[in-house]
Amino acid sequence: MMRSLFGLVVALSLSACKEEPRGQLEPIPRPPGMKDAPPPPDAKAAAQAAAPAADPSKVTLRWKLAGNAPVAYRLTLDRQGSAPAAPAEPAEDTKGKKGKGKDKPEPKEERAPAPASTFPGSFTYVVERSDSGGYRLRVIPEGNNAAEDSGSMSERGFVLDGLQGITRNTASLVMELPMAAVGPKDTWALATELLTHDSLGPAFAMGKSERRNRVTLTALTAEDGGEQVATLEYDLAEQLNGKMTQRRPPPAVPAHAGDPDTEGAAPEDAAPPTVPASAEVRITGKGQFLVKAGRWRSWEGSIAATTSGAFPANALQVPPGTVKLKLTALESPPASAPTAKPQQ
Repeated sequence: MMRSLFGLVVALSLSACKEEPRGQLEPIPRPPGMKDAPPPPDAKAAAQAAAPAADPSKVTLRWKLAGNAPVAYRLTLDRQGSAPAAPAEPAEDTKGKKGKGKDKPEPKEERAPAPASTFPGSFTYVVERSDSGGYRLRVIPEGNNAAEDSGSMSERGFVLDGLQGITRNTASLVMELPMAAVGPKDTWALATELLTHDSLGPAFAMGKSERRNRVTLTALTAEDGGEQVATLEYDLAEQLNGKMTQRRPPPAVPAHAGDPDTEGAAPEDAAPPTVPASAEVRITGKGQFLVKAGRWRSWEGSIAATTSGAFPANALQVPPGTVKLKLTALESPPASAPTAKPQQ
């Protein structure tokens, strides 16, 4: 009897000291008549709701290939006037150099011909799908010896890789479209480099430089069938001014005091002479782009590139001189040419 009573007391003590698990929460009962909370919104739907509504006055300009069929254009380069000659080396100052060079004139340094004489009269651009599903741009210069070039580009015509120098700049001029949606009076810049600083080298001391790179959507008009025509105007300019250090040939004979052939010559440690050098490139253009079709209806422009002094012609990344540009759509693209092997 005593054992049963003792066991009952121990069981009651243990049940009274038992603790609830820590952190356990009991739900609060919902008041009568309250509706259940709605489920959390879908992430995609929430992002769409948070995104601002599209501006009906703006359009997104993109290249479109109907049925993945390639499109082709020919850019004609009509040179105005004769090709500009390469800048001549300034005459060496022979003042005070008696008799020097009379019997044995120093040979003149040979210059490479100006690129204007060999520059193609046209480029053919072919926009097509690549094997990876992106866009590929083939560039075919006019001429039997001209090698075809190619590069990849984005849907808006931005050259991602491939193409260099003049070929890349002319392609960017007629193929590149704005990244964001644009409306009337909106402006943007092209990925062009009309003058290169690297090719000038340490002999060129930079003075004044100016750069303007602006494309403007001046009009957006509606046509039958839901088509819209975006009118684009181009205004690009680059200018470089500075001084080019001239290389002085080493003296034919060592200078000695009293020597009539070397009397009055500049000392060997004198600073080399410098001459002014400058270049300027201006590009204007106007085109009509079909928004729904994703192609050009028309595009025309001009390039004016000039150099003065000892500015090197290879620093120009556009055709030298004054060139009229006109883009014409082709009914079918030319066949792909085999890749030319680089000359050794």
